[in-house]
Parts: sequence; structure tokens; C-alpha cells
Amino acid sequence: QVQLVESGGGLVRPGGSLTLSCTASRRTDTAYTLAWFRQTPGKEREFLAGISWTTGADYYADSVKGRFTITRDNANDGVLLQMNNMKPEDTAAYYCAASTRFYPSTPDDFSSWGQGTQVTVSS
Repeated sequence: QVQLVESGGGLVRPGGSLTLSCTASRRTDTAYTLAWFRQTPGKEREFLAGISWTTGADYYADSVKGRFTITRDNANDGVLLQMNNMKPEDTAAYYCAASTRFYPSTPDDFSSWGQGTQVTVSS
């Protein structure tokens, strides 16, 4: 399994932008999909976006399509999540995850998780 570490969380105003970073402990040049999820207390972990490490193909949940962008961070063997036009309902703990499956989107599809980083959207 690959170890993942997220960073970049914090406080942002509504309408603002924030970029999260996920760094992997080793090269993810195998058939890994890296993805971002978020979770609020009492709710299930929600899939946001995923990207194939080998092809660069990305896919998104409808709830964030057009506002969030996932990209590969080749320098750090990880992924970035650019979040724009943020809303208070984006407040959550954000998690990076890795999977050996193609286009996974449920938590059970992922075998490696980071510890999470908190994002708060508030004025």
C-alpha cells in the first residue's frame, strides 16, 4: 500500500479558492487511481474527484464538477485538488485515497488513505 499525506487545508472565505496537496510515499506509476473525498461529522465519506496516475484521465462528482479540479503532481508523486468558488457547504475534512481499480468512486474501492486535512469555508 502507498502512504498518503494531505496538506493545504485551512480557512477560506465563500467564493474563495484553495488548493489541497496529496503526497505519496512512493512512486505511483503503477495502475493507481488517486482521488479526493470529503467527510463531515455524521455523514458518509463523499467522493469528489479521481485521476488515473498512468493516463491522467480525470472524473468528478456532479456536486463539484466545474468548481474543483484534480491534477497530478509529478514532482511530489501525488495529486492536487484546486477548489474554486468555495461555499460554506464545502466545509469538511478532505481525504486523499489510492486504488488499484479503474475509475473507483466508493470508499470501499480504495485501499490507502491519508489522515485528512480540514477545510472551513466561512466569512
